[in-house]
Parts: sequence; C-alpha cells; structure tokens
Amino acid sequence: MATVILLLPVILPLISAQTLHWGPCPTPMVQPNFDLNKYLGKWYEIEKLPARFERGTCIEANYAIRPDHSIQVRNCQTYKGKVRTAEGTAVIQDIREPAKLGVSFSYFTPYSPYWILSTDYTSMAVVYSCTDVMRVFHIDYAWILGRSRILPPEHVFRAKELFYRDNIDISTMKPTDQSDCDKIL
Repeated sequence: MATVILLLPVILPLISAQTLHWGPCPTPMVQPNFDLNKYLGKWYEIEKLPARFERGTCIEANYAIRPDHSIQVRNCQTYKGKVRTAEGTAVIQDIREPAKLGVSFSYFTPYSPYWILSTDYTSMAVVYSCTDVMRVFHIDYAWILGRSRILPPEHVFRAKELFYRDNIDISTMKPTDQSDCDKIL
C-alpha cells in the first residue's frame, strides 16, 4: 500500500483523462455465443468514457482477420485537423469466452481487455475494458459503437443500461462528434 501511495504523484498525471475508481475491476457479463466473423468490419464510436488516446472526432475502428488468425485493429480519428491512425492486434485469449478479446497497440505492451458485452452485429456494440492497478484502483474504458455514425437514442439508452446493470460507472461518458466526417476521412 505504501508503494501505491508513493507512486500516485507519478501515475495520476498519466491517467488524468481516464475514469478512475477504487478497488479491482468489475467482471461484467459478455456476449454469449459471440461470433467474431460477424463482428469484423467497421464500427463508429458513438459514445465513450474519456480516454487520453481518443481526443479527436470522427473516431472509427476497423477489424479484420490476418493470415496468422490474429485480428487487425485499425483505429482512425481526426485530431487537431489531421487524420491519425493506430494499428494494433487483437486476440481471443480464451476460446471458451470468445467475446473477451485482448488488444495491444505495441509489441512492448501486454494485451489489454476488450470485452464485447453485447452486440447485434448489424447496428450496435457495447464494449468494456478495465485496467487493474494492484487491485487498489482501476481505470475504466467503455464504448458504445455503431455500424453507422449515428445511433437512435433508444439504442444508446439500452447500451447504457447494460453498463449500469454491471455496476460500471458511465456518468462521465461523452458523445463522440461524428459530424462532417465523410469530408475528412
């Protein structure tokens, strides 16, 4: 515990734009019978918990199978007038729970959880990730994704209900600006 207190001045500036909570990560239910092949393709970010790596507009993600059976993740956003992309790799870490993916955007970092809580594959997906810091506190990431840049309000409401059901605090969730994106991307 003393180590955590000593590290707080170093850690807090790094996570200032994140959603921080005391205690270990929650373990929400994930999509039963998840079908990765139906999930592949383009998803648009509709709403998210603040994340320092996603500060732009027109945020989208593309998922595709690579020849080695890993999943290519290509995220794209407009930030300060420029299109920025990040390419990573996702893997199914346990075949018994295929909705629990691990994602990494660097060879030097371990896979982070990327759990699909719910999806209908054709219009929306609800995704959660959590980083546990020595079981003292955790950093939440949460996304509502759509196959189109705009989702009907009732879909967003239903997605938020899933987070609340699993005691995931999304009170700081913000809409992603998806306006005028076709002119930029």
